[in-house]
Parts: sequence; structure tokens; C-alpha cells
Amino acid sequence: MLETNFWQDKNNSQKIVKEKKFMEDLINSLNSSVEKLNDFEDLNELALAENNSDVQSEIIQNVKQLRSEIKKSEIKCFLSSEADPLDCYIEIHAGAGGTESQDWADMLRRMYLKWSDKKNFKSNLISEHRGDEAGIKSATIKIQGDYVFGWLKKESGIHRLVRISPFDSGARRHTSFASIWIYPVVDENINIEISEKDLRIDTYRSSGAGGQHVNTTDSAVRITHLPSKIVVQCQNERSQHKNKETCMNMLKARLYDYEIKKREEQNQNTENSKSEIGWGHQIRSYVLQPYRLVKDNRTNFESTNPDKILDGDLDEFLEQSLYKIK
Repeated sequence: MLETNFWQDKNNSQKIVKEKKFMEDLINSLNSSVEKLNDFEDLNELALAENNSDVQSEIIQNVKQLRSEIKKSEIKCFLSSEADPLDCYIEIHAGAGGTESQDWADMLRRMYLKWSDKKNFKSNLISEHRGDEAGIKSATIKIQGDYVFGWLKKESGIHRLVRISPFDSGARRHTSFASIWIYPVVDENINIEISEKDLRIDTYRSSGAGGQHVNTTDSAVRITHLPSKIVVQCQNERSQHKNKETCMNMLKARLYDYEIKKREEQNQNTENSKSEIGWGHQIRSYVLQPYRLVKDNRTNFESTNPDKILDGDLDEFLEQSLYKIK
């Protein structure tokens, strides 16, 4: 950073500044924890000498709180992969089951948007296909913030919901599925070569809210990468040019994510698994009836408060994934 030409490359300098801040925060957190622990030890010696049980109880509570703070810093040490600092796209698809699954897909989108808000991250809708009666058939959102992809990268997979259906007049219990796929927003410094002959570009009319907001031009863009069969689409901009630009960025991100997984020997043929949004493939189950439980099938971590989870309080599940599925 002390080099005279450091700030000439804006993208690279921002990346290094971001990494520097991340490391400084970890070091400051460590120093602060050590200082607090030393203070607790000194205070505990005085409490023992004076046989003051109230102070000792207070120290125990403070130590528990300190352990929680240290755990948060420890989790950050797991965010060391190449793509972890990047922003991310979240792609959501409803499974078979019509309105039930489409409503579940919309609930999941709300969950991740709530999580983003709690973290003070920025989010925006890239594309959306509404359900016929309720919910969404599919949607793509972009979340921007520090180490967003690192936090969410293990959320990719099938999510299962069990509840009494609000759409069933008989109030029967239904099981719904939706898929979540997370991939990083590619940094401009990363060169992804895409040949024009490998692309099929389609335009169509964006769906809108109605009235004056209806888009009367074919501005929405869908791009299919023929070799990989990856499909991306964008409709949130009025301009076809801007939608195409966003689609190309998304495509680069998808291809980059594929290469990362291949290098890490974690590629599990994502495109094939997308067609199996159903039994036996879920990574997490959200049960609202006949009991209340959210369980991650990979880490076995559980919560008996599904309302809190669906309201975006995901950190414990994300942390367990980083710990156990590195």
C-alpha cells in the first residue's frame, strides 16, 4: 500500500484494503479478548480472596460472553478461500408441487433478504418469475457485502418445508421443496473467456407490477451458455443493454464458480442435481407441523425456533456449516 502506484489500480487496491481491514479486525479482536481474559483472571483472584460469590458469578457470565465473541472471530478464520470475499448471487427455484412450493420459494427468498438486512448488506432483485397464484417459480437476487459468498456458499442445495398448507381448505399437512444455488459475483480482475458462438441470447418482455409499471418492450434478456447449459436471465433494468450486461456478469460468475468447485474437487454436477428437487436430496428441513424444528442434515445442527430462522437469523447454521463442511 505504500507503493506510489498502488491506488492507480482501483479494483486491486480496493481488494487489498478490504483484506487488510479483515485481518486488522481479527487481530484487534484477538488482542481485546486476551486483555479481557487477563482482567477476568485478576478480578477472580480478588473475588476468591474476599470470598465474593456474586462477583464470581458475574465473572462466569462474562467469560461465557467472551467465548461467544471468540467463536465469532474464529469463524472468520474459515473464510479464507479465493472467492470468499466476493459478493454473491442467490438463485431460487420452486420444486414440484405448484402453489405450495412456489410459496415456499418466496419464503426462502424473504429469509435470505432478512439475513442480508440484519448484516447491513445491500441486496437487489435481478430476475423473478411469479407463481400463478402465490409465491415465485424462480428468482435471482444479488447480495453485496463483506465476505457474503464465504458466509452463504454452503447454502446451495434442496430446502424442505413441512407445514399445514394455507392453500388447502382441508388444512392438511404438505411437504414442499425448493432449491437454493449460491455463486460468487466475479471480480473484474478475474478473466473469464466466453466465446460468442457458445451463447444463445433471447429477449422477452419483462413482467411488471401492472399499470404504468408494465414494460412494453422486449428488454428482458436470457443467455444460455451452450457447452455448460448454464442459463442466466435479468429483467430488473428497463434497458435491454443493461440487462444483457448483468446477464454476462452472472454468466461469468457461474462459470467461475464451476471452475472453483472443480479445482477443489467439490464439483457434484450441479446442473443435473437441479432437476431433483425432492425427497432424499434436502440439505435442511424446516418442520412447522406436527412439531417445530429446523435441522441441517449435513451438520445435524438443530433449532426449535423455525420462526426465528425464517426471519433471517441464520448465523448459527452458517457457522456450523463453515466448521464442519470445510
